[in-house]
Amino acid sequence: MIDQSSAWQALETHASDMRATHLRDLFVSEPSRHSTYTRQAAGLTLDLSKQRWSRVTLERLLGLAREVKVPEAIAGLLAGERVNRSEDRPALHTALRLPADATLVVEGEDVVPAVHRTLDHMATMVERFHAGQWRGATGKAIRHVVNLGVGGSDLGPLMVTHALSDYRPQKVHEIEVHFASTMDGSQLADCLARLNPETTLFVLSSKSFTTIDTLSNARTARDWLMARLGDEEGVDDALVMRQHFIGVSASPEKMNEWGIAPDHQLEFWEWVGGRYSLWGGIGLPIALVVGMDNFRELLAGAHAMDSHFQTAPLEDNLPVLLALAGIWNVNFLDIRAHSILPYDGRLEYFAAYLEQLEMESNGKSVTHDGREVGYSTCPVLWGQLGPNAQHAFYQLLHQGTQSVECDFIAPLRRYDEVANEATREHLKGQHRLTLANCFAQSRVLMLGDDAIKDDGPRPGHKRYRGNQPSSTLLLDRLTPATLGALIALYEHKVFVQATIWEINPFDQWGVELGKQIAGETQRILDSHQGIETMDDSTRALIEAAWAAEREA
Repeated sequence: MIDQSSAWQALETHASDMRATHLRDLFVSEPSRHSTYTRQAAGLTLDLSKQRWSRVTLERLLGLAREVKVPEAIAGLLAGERVNRSEDRPALHTALRLPADATLVVEGEDVVPAVHRTLDHMATMVERFHAGQWRGATGKAIRHVVNLGVGGSDLGPLMVTHALSDYRPQKVHEIEVHFASTMDGSQLADCLARLNPETTLFVLSSKSFTTIDTLSNARTARDWLMARLGDEEGVDDALVMRQHFIGVSASPEKMNEWGIAPDHQLEFWEWVGGRYSLWGGIGLPIALVVGMDNFRELLAGAHAMDSHFQTAPLEDNLPVLLALAGIWNVNFLDIRAHSILPYDGRLEYFAAYLEQLEMESNGKSVTHDGREVGYSTCPVLWGQLGPNAQHAFYQLLHQGTQSVECDFIAPLRRYDEVANEATREHLKGQHRLTLANCFAQSRVLMLGDDAIKDDGPRPGHKRYRGNQPSSTLLLDRLTPATLGALIALYEHKVFVQATIWEINPFDQWGVELGKQIAGETQRILDSHQGIETMDDSTRALIEAAWAAEREA
């Protein structure tokens, strides 16, 4: 195992010295830390100077990366090797953002043409919507699109459409996109209460097209449409299905069985994981909001990060360096919590997106060859908008009893496009205030009491230990291209960490187990048979549910 390697053991020895070293002392001993530990690529600037490491630390971490053959792993990922070992297939989400003139032959087939056929099909759909030419069963133009998906089929499109809402194309038929993911139907019920069935279309997004959460919502949506449109003259069930549903899946046959018209289907492939899928057909809601040109810019930004990941040496490689900072904190400084703190309201859902990306990918405890790991893997990831979090959980960051690694994320420029000069200057002032808070918080987390200018005695409840590690990620501006690069940066960071931990980031058997057991429990709830196989607690909970049904 990797923890028995010479590189890991050297880091263990080095960490025993570094654990007693405070960040303020590192800045004293290395006055030019910012330039030493800052790198740029694809419109992003990554400042790692506030990590609790030294030049020696970084050199040894890079040695660890070389010992586990990270460069070879990167090459294998991007070449389409079967890096998803438990499912014996490639993980080719990066192929979804290759330019049309690229070539990527995987197991005898160039995958690029199929990718761009799907993108072109999606572009045709988007053009119809934006021209007001996609009409419902009664002839009225569709104005509302509800995305029915869960996990990667929901979080990615939701996050990006919110982040890029400033990039809605002008002078097109306006389409409003909604998202419903919860299996209890509460989100969908809220949508249906507000929408007109004549002008509403549903996108069923499911890789397998068997996801119970999504299909349950889809059946409710279908029943709602049929009940309200079925009595209209000239409208039958087939017309409703054709004009009010689009399917996105790796299973065309199941979309056909469900009744979705073949030309209203968008395909993706088994070699794309759900949480890595927003770059293709799953991204249809994104393209509906921002237009196909901006969607292609999103892909181009991600591809720029892919190219950097592939070609930059390890010591200048943004995903590699971000990954190594996490390895250092989790495995050698024993920091098991990681907070994502964007300082831009448009990135409201970015922390939730990364929670799935990182914890579903690297929340593993077994190596590729089936051995249980003897070291920590993925930390607990959590966060929210930094300006709001300052009034919530930052208290724990500053004075709590455990260390937390933080990622601060902000665009340097905003509001340049506001036409009214007075309004533009006011908004720019607010943006400066936001940046001031972002920079100040990471500084206080680093320095603690030393960030405070007064020298008087401080009571214990006003003391701040500092020494909390953080990274700062600056975007030149939040654009489709820089957002694409930002997402790809974290995708590749996850892969590098998985390579070092010797785990598979592209399966999710824990998720599958939960689905299996939920199905068994549902059958007992529905049939009232088999409860004797349950444990005492689950039996009591099922009986409580049955009692509530009888009383209803």
